[in-house]
Amino acid sequence: MSWDFREDAAFLALCDAFKESGEDSAIEFLASGEGAFHFQELTQNAAGEGIDLSDSTALQSFQQEVIDTLEELCA
Repeated sequence: MSWDFREDAAFLALCDAFKESGEDSAIEFLASGEGAFHFQELTQNAAGEGIDLSDSTALQSFQQEVIDTLEELCA
């Protein structure tokens, strides 16, 4: 993926919200209302950057990368 989502405002907001939530699991946080909202915004920004997430495999791969990054950088 050529787009670095870690610099995107939606990811930064997602990371901040994850930290503030007190949740230990990024997966659980993304399943919550606030986490899902920020993730949806991030996927929309990805589409705006030309990243095709219409395939479920691509979306799942992107989501896993976001989860791994959240747990690594924002926990």
